[in-house]
Amino acid sequence: MEQYVIKGGNPLVGEVEIGGAKNAALPILAAAIMTDDTVHIDNLPDVRDINVMLGAMESIGTLVHREGRHYVTINAANISSLVVDNENVKKIRASYYLIGALLGKYKHAEVTLPGGCDIGCRAIDQHIKGFRALGAEVVVEHGMIRTRAERLVGSHIYMDVVSVGATINVMMVAAMAEGKTIIENAAKEPHVVDVANFLNSMGANIKGAGTDVIRIKGVPSLHKSDYTIIPDQIEAGTFMFAAAVTRGDVTVRNVIPKHLESITAKLLELGCEVQEEDDCVRVVCSRELRHTHVKTLPYPGFPTDMQPQITVALGLASGTSIVTESIFENRFKYVDELTRMGANIKVEGNTAIIDGVGRYTGAGISAPDLRAGAALVLAALSAEGESHLDNIHYIQRGYEDFHLKLQGLGAQIHLVDTEQDYSNFRMMTG
Repeated sequence: MEQYVIKGGNPLVGEVEIGGAKNAALPILAAAIMTDDTVHIDNLPDVRDINVMLGAMESIGTLVHREGRHYVTINAANISSLVVDNENVKKIRASYYLIGALLGKYKHAEVTLPGGCDIGCRAIDQHIKGFRALGAEVVVEHGMIRTRAERLVGSHIYMDVVSVGATINVMMVAAMAEGKTIIENAAKEPHVVDVANFLNSMGANIKGAGTDVIRIKGVPSLHKSDYTIIPDQIEAGTFMFAAAVTRGDVTVRNVIPKHLESITAKLLELGCEVQEEDDCVRVVCSRELRHTHVKTLPYPGFPTDMQPQITVALGLASGTSIVTESIFENRFKYVDELTRMGANIKVEGNTAIIDGVGRYTGAGISAPDLRAGAALVLAALSAEGESHLDNIHYIQRGYEDFHLKLQGLGAQIHLVDTEQDYSNFRMMTG
């Protein structure tokens, strides 16, 4: 079984290039099937979730041509089935975007209930509420979501909770519904804006994305587009915290600094230096980390997807810090693994109380989910001695060439699958 073997203690130094945003790419791929014309998408991350989504699209008759590692051409003129019941698609949460795309275009969709990381309840009730408000019948049975509509008609929809997935899904359906739709209490994340921009590039009429009120005028059809996906703010934030955790000096390139403001603010509170330019951010950590408090919130608040990474950093900070998780109730499952490395963290409900320690020590650990897995890599990179991290398939779901990018910054991390791989690692690292 593949695992990462990591020898800690090296400050990360250098430059790293950030790829396209996975959380924008997945719904954009789904939305690409809403036109019969050919769509070209650039800056696509080459990660497992993307490949699973493309496979699901192909399974219903979409023509997918990977013209390069990060560039794909999609044509959905001859979709042969509106039923997506692919075993692999159950493994990713974003499969539900195919419901909005197919319902919007064909007024009918049947998609297997999604999976993804087990980080807590991520109900689809707001998706269903939105579909029904636009005129669709929705039934959940036999592990499938089945939707159908005679007509899709615009509506005024108030989201009971801020939901990125529901905002995007309802936005896709409304883009091809008759009349006007208003989505209130909409999610404001950068990937919501990116999906709206992509739909608009295909001829949709969507205004207000990035605010809590999105207004949509439905159009009868969409057309071809050439589109470039935004950089991944979570990948960028992960490398920014890698600099902090290892007392390094890392320049993160191909980013939109505006999307990283909440992350930058916390790094400054921790005592790091942060320098911003047009499309890059440099993080320098040359002193002991300071304690602080953080609460995860919808954008522009601190992202829940960055909560494990900042917890790893606060575990090394002087004093006592408090992390409050307000989005997902199961997001502290990695704390037991971090405790094996010497962290002093007590979890009470949705709050972690962290007493900083001087260092972590290497251990055998296991990734419980995507972002926690990446955070445990950061902990291992700062630790004294050697760590072995299992279940790295979670990390590969959302980070392209993670260990190779870290190696480029001087990390001693190696992907091993055999005893010979491990022997080679030991020889290289002494």
